[in-house]
Amino acid sequence: MHKDRIAPPTGKALDHAMQQKTITGAAWGQMLLLGLIWGGSFLAMRVALYEIGSFTTVLHRTSWAMLALWAFVALARLDVPRDLRTWGAFLVMGLLNNVIPFTLLAFGTQHLETGLVAIFNASTAVFGVLIAALVFADEKLTPRKAVGVMLGFVGVATAMGIGFLGQIDLRSLAQLACIGAAFCYGCSGAWARARLGHLKPQVASAGMLTGSTLTMIPLAWMIEGPVRFDLLPQTWGAIGYFALVATAAAYLLYYSILAKAGSGNLMLVTLLVAPVAILLGALVLGEALHPRHYAGFALIACGLAVLDGRILTLLAEQRGNRV
Repeated sequence: MHKDRIAPPTGKALDHAMQQKTITGAAWGQMLLLGLIWGGSFLAMRVALYEIGSFTTVLHRTSWAMLALWAFVALARLDVPRDLRTWGAFLVMGLLNNVIPFTLLAFGTQHLETGLVAIFNASTAVFGVLIAALVFADEKLTPRKAVGVMLGFVGVATAMGIGFLGQIDLRSLAQLACIGAAFCYGCSGAWARARLGHLKPQVASAGMLTGSTLTMIPLAWMIEGPVRFDLLPQTWGAIGYFALVATAAAYLLYYSILAKAGSGNLMLVTLLVAPVAILLGALVLGEALHPRHYAGFALIACGLAVLDGRILTLLAEQRGNRV
């Protein structure tokens, strides 16, 4: 899924959430809305990149979203941590969940179809499960999870293509950048569980975006110069969308769905984002993906379904009923 967020729990916590939560009509509606919002963020990023650089794009995204979320925290009167250890964790989380992946995705978006960027981004959950298995004792890589991870990686390799191994150009580097972003998102999920699990998610998100913004200000300034505000209306529209809608508002919507449906069900949003991005890329930008890209996404989707586990459980139950 498009990972502009604190990653949900995995392993036993995820399995527990799946057992305890069902998807109501309201939750389905919110999930569809979140899939549409995140799917549109790839197109918005491409539009902004026509006029401003990658680092400046990321700075706009984190700074405006940061201000919006701190406004929410203030209105909701949520407690704000004051210890240096937590703010240090915010800084690391900002690097893993915003600064590095946002920058890599911005680079990838400049040289790839937006739909393909979204397909690579869908592998985030696969990396998250693998990294959690390496880091946490209670999230071991079971045979089912191993199959899901393997399917996900085969899907990524299929989308990249066999010829990728024999050439190094901007397109192949952009594909690697998107995979690197998904890996960073996977790392951020483990970091969030280890260091930020005691905080309200809205506070953790605002703190993370603060760390991201403080990092991006000098980076964008040194690499691309002072931030310009004399931008075209469509550029401001794109910035407003991916900062305020696809980041700040999407965080709040995400946690609302999490409370209603649980993290296991929320994994399904991942399967909604890429098709939306592919459709928007085709309609607005005239993009056309290669059949191997669709095949790769199908394999990634199968991997996510195996990781989710419910389809396999349903098939086993049906087989048992027949017997």
